[in-house]
Amino acid sequence: MLKFTRIALIAGPALGLAVGLAMALPAPSSWAMGSSSDSSSSSPAVTADYATAKKLVDEGKYRDAIPILDQLVAKNPADADALNELGFSHRKLGHEQKALTYYLKALSTEPNHLGANEYLGELYLEMKDLPHAEERLAVLEKVCNNCEQYTELKEKIADYKAKQQS
Repeated sequence: MLKFTRIALIAGPALGLAVGLAMALPAPSSWAMGSSSDSSSSSPAVTADYATAKKLVDEGKYRDAIPILDQLVAKNPADADALNELGFSHRKLGHEQKALTYYLKALSTEPNHLGANEYLGELYLEMKDLPHAEERLAVLEKVCNNCEQYTELKEKIADYKAKQQS
């Protein structure tokens, strides 16, 4: 703090005012701890490795993405976005239990993570567990109400129910 004070005094009142204003302003919501992110944002910071893995996942190259995501989680076990993408990749490869584990880890780190809540709800539907899928929908409704993840899971639940009745 002493070095900062000297710099502020040397630089003059303009720097002091700018720093004071910056410290008084709230941080952008994307910086908030426990924010309701989805897989398009990253808990700590979007890294080149995460971007590479996400691109592979988006291209359906789940087997290629998993080792990169595993490395990210090894470095930061609380990275909800990487955990969510691991869950998604394993689910798409038919590894239900691994997917479940990763989604639950993502949600233990960030309970309102939009992507993890949506994808876990979808996994529950694949496992024919409608009550748990509806629980994920309720979380999404409370957190974001009518966001893309809520709408998509709501539609998938409606489709699931319609298939059950026919």
